[in-house]
Amino acid sequence: MRRFLRIFLRALVVVLVLVAGLAALKHEEITRLLAVNSLFSEERIVTNFSHMDRLFHYRVLDRGPGPISALPPGPEMPLPPEMADWLKARAVTALVILRDGRIVHESYHQGTGPEDLRISWSMAKSVLSALFGTLHEDGTIPDLDAQVVRFVPALKGSAYDGATIRDVLTMSSGVGFNEDYMDFNSDINRMGRVLALGGSMDDFAASLHTRAHPPGSHMHYVSIDTHVLGMVIAGATGRDPVDLMAERIIAPMGLEAAPEMLVDGEGTGFVLGGLNMRTRDYARIGQMFLQKGFWNGAQIVPETWVSTSTSHQAADGAGYGFQWWVPKDNARFGNDFMAQGIYGQYIYVNPAARMVIAVNAADRGFDTEGVTDENLALFRRIAQAAH
Repeated sequence: MRRFLRIFLRALVVVLVLVAGLAALKHEEITRLLAVNSLFSEERIVTNFSHMDRLFHYRVLDRGPGPISALPPGPEMPLPPEMADWLKARAVTALVILRDGRIVHESYHQGTGPEDLRISWSMAKSVLSALFGTLHEDGTIPDLDAQVVRFVPALKGSAYDGATIRDVLTMSSGVGFNEDYMDFNSDINRMGRVLALGGSMDDFAASLHTRAHPPGSHMHYVSIDTHVLGMVIAGATGRDPVDLMAERIIAPMGLEAAPEMLVDGEGTGFVLGGLNMRTRDYARIGQMFLQKGFWNGAQIVPETWVSTSTSHQAADGAGYGFQWWVPKDNARFGNDFMAQGIYGQYIYVNPAARMVIAVNAADRGFDTEGVTDENLALFRRIAQAAH
């Protein structure tokens, strides 16, 4: 009887431990889901955007052993008189402006500071493009007109079957995808819940079967296209794209702080929008591209890739390169280009003015009609004033 009781008690302890573990996992899932639901709330958005590691699974990217690359101070630049109103209206949290690689303006707002690791959102797409350029240059992925399913067989039968790497680079995959952040049931928000609840981003991409346009015929911004680029990188190299990004892009940059990358439940990087860095480090990325891929004593991204990816590439004349936004009229404004993320994240680069503007924000009105155009116009006025 005593022996039976001991066995029973041990079994009970095991069951209780398992139940407690499952409860903890469920609690973690619920916590993350609640975090997603309040991620953009007026009361939480500023704090959330500087502390995404409190809300999601993440990995720290190795910044490398080297010293911090220099961003020396330059002469303080006078800003347009409307700047104060713009900072408030657009809920800017950080603004760093470089001219000739020197900081000519730096300010932080809404209780944030220079050490905050701020979420990139879709600016991460441009960083992934930089990594892709190194793999194209070294012959790992030489043919941009190859089908994505050649490297990712799991996408056969999905809406990506028939799309080329070039199609995906230019957001011209043709995949039907609702990118409306204000629609709870949109594809982009369903994807966010997959990330929050520890699901698989790879499986989500493979589950998309609706095609809106023939591949390559029309530029339609589809965030999951960038995740597919990450899948192509993994298929071509047998390596984790986040590890490769750390080795080839992050480590040579001499960043101030190790970035963080949000990941899904399988540890796969949220490469389409999950990078978290200091604003000065976003500015360093911009300066590296302004210098045609050269920074910190090394050619980090091939010069030809920088030129190609930041020029007009979309088939129907849309203002897009290879995961960089390229305004249609950029030839009139110093061949400018920019990385852009939702809620007001920007790396604006103006080669003619030798200027980089890095902005982080928590702008809940970012998708209001005309806001992006107004932001670009302001960046251009700042650049023109520097001439």
